[in-house]
Amino acid sequence: MSRSLAPVMSPLSVLSRYASPFLVMLITGCASGPASLIDTRLPYNEAIKVTSEQQLLLNIVRLRYTDTPSSLTVANVTAQFELVKQLQLTPFFAASGAEPNRSFTAVLPQAGISYADRPTISLVPIDDAEFTRKLFTPLTVDGVLYLAKTTWPISTVFRLYLENINWVPNAELASGPTPALAPPFSTFLRGVEALGKLQADGKVVFGTQERFEPVSGSIPADKVDAMAVIEAAKSGFEFNFNRADASATLGKRVRQPMLFIDPKAVESPVTKEFASAFQLKPGKTRYELTAEDVEPFSSTEVGSHEVLDIEPRSLLQAMYFISHGVHVPPEHLQSGIARTTFDRNGNVFDWQPVTAGLFAARWSKGDAPPPANAHVSVRYHDYWFYIPGDDHDTKATFSLLMELSRLDLQKREGDRPVLTLPIGR
Repeated sequence: MSRSLAPVMSPLSVLSRYASPFLVMLITGCASGPASLIDTRLPYNEAIKVTSEQQLLLNIVRLRYTDTPSSLTVANVTAQFELVKQLQLTPFFAASGAEPNRSFTAVLPQAGISYADRPTISLVPIDDAEFTRKLFTPLTVDGVLYLAKTTWPISTVFRLYLENINWVPNAELASGPTPALAPPFSTFLRGVEALGKLQADGKVVFGTQERFEPVSGSIPADKVDAMAVIEAAKSGFEFNFNRADASATLGKRVRQPMLFIDPKAVESPVTKEFASAFQLKPGKTRYELTAEDVEPFSSTEVGSHEVLDIEPRSLLQAMYFISHGVHVPPEHLQSGIARTTFDRNGNVFDWQPVTAGLFAARWSKGDAPPPANAHVSVRYHDYWFYIPGDDHDTKATFSLLMELSRLDLQKREGDRPVLTLPIGR
């Protein structure tokens, strides 16, 4: 009786027959390096953007409820990608009774690929002294001028970041926790809206004008030698000589922030409205932009001021201010979770005219999610608070505040150098 035996296949022939497809797959898998960057970079970017916006909106809502804001920053994102590939051949015998010394009749090829993404995300609480200083330190005049020269409307910048102009108040009590009594704001709003119209028509420009700012008293001119002039120049200072009394003054050239008005628009009704609101001397084509140089209660008459004196807000004050644009559910007002403001007649004060066209956040019940087109939304006290996707004024203000939270437009101590001059040696 004869028995046919299955042909014996060598391991090499089996490998060439069965492993080729797997080898191709493993080789092409090497492209997972660049592909992983394509698949993950933008999702990480979007996740950071969305959560940063949600955190800012949440803090604004918290301030409306007189709650403490808190922030975490994404300090670092390290994405580690691991691709493990393996190929092995397992002997496979045709029958359990095969002769002990006989080679295996077949092999079972096995291949495996495992892929892992192990990101390391570092979250750091923003509660150090430097960030607290930034929150509470008001902007400088240069900082306000910088914002005024951006593409955002000047009315948005001034309403958001100014407490008053020439002591005409911009709802000053709204720069902190919600007050019990309504703050005055209408005259400021009227003046800023007029300024916004002038800007839209190209009739006003914010810029600078060079002037000499003295830092010393009068010095006899014959006491200022060449060495003193050289030492002053090294630190950016210079001497201004007065030939009339043979004296000199140490100082430096500075750029004075200015508001320039088109001479053709000086007598226009809009310009007069602007000047009237802030008690400015009418008919002028330029006003210096100063910070808290005008004394309070000095004058309330039209035409008494020749400068545009401002009191800037800090980042925290600006956030408190726009928090009053958050629409609060009646349930929270009735229960006292959110404070109610009253006018002088004892009526409930409506905050919407204060922040109209600047910022508004809507709400929806917790079991009813915000609209699908919401720009950003957060859940707080069992309600959803969101910015509508079609509210472009609010989105612009929100974007401005988001960017300003990343900038430092404040003056630090030590900006002014200490200079020792060898005068009269």
